[in-house]
Amino acid sequence: MIILYCNNHHKGQTPCHQCSYLLDYALQRVEKCKFGEDKPTCADCTVHCYRQTEREAIRNIMRYSGPRMILHHPYLALRHLIDKMSRKRNRLIE
Repeated sequence: MIILYCNNHHKGQTPCHQCSYLLDYALQRVEKCKFGEDKPTCADCTVHCYRQTEREAIRNIMRYSGPRMILHHPYLALRHLIDKMSRKRNRLIE
């Protein structure tokens, strides 16, 4: 999603310095996540592990890239929707 955003907003090297930093930061946060393989999406997570500035940058990237994912990566977009629906269903059951 970050690279999709960068390609359409920064038109230079891919990814640019700013987006490369954000990608590295996001990968570090996911790697250190206490939920491991059971990590929920950030919107559903009870622990906010991103600093405020990075959280806002990721939010902007998600707003832009999310609707475009179905065109660029249909399989990943479908998996994300299925995961989101199953987590919502599990919360209702609990």
